[in-house]
Amino acid sequence: MTQAQDSLIEYPCDFPIKVMGERRDGFAQAMLQAIEPHVGPLSADRVEMRLSKQARYLSLTLTVHVDSREQLDCVYRCLTGHPWVKLVL
Repeated sequence: MTQAQDSLIEYPCDFPIKVMGERRDGFAQAMLQAIEPHVGPLSADRVEMRLSKQARYLSLTLTVHVDSREQLDCVYRCLTGHPWVKLVL
């Protein structure tokens, strides 16, 4: 099986990524700036924000358009390496 056949994802595609971190000023902007070099700017309709019950954490669902597994991997590495991020799904 080739690497392309190993993936259950067919590229190109729109892919939702959930990013969670402590609620802080600039969190959403920092995440968007971090991934922009890999996927370009995201419009507001491709970003969903939700606070945790006690408003301590913020989760973002970023729907990105990716053309390859390598591009998606770059986005994940970028987000997981950010010091404000607790979890990326």
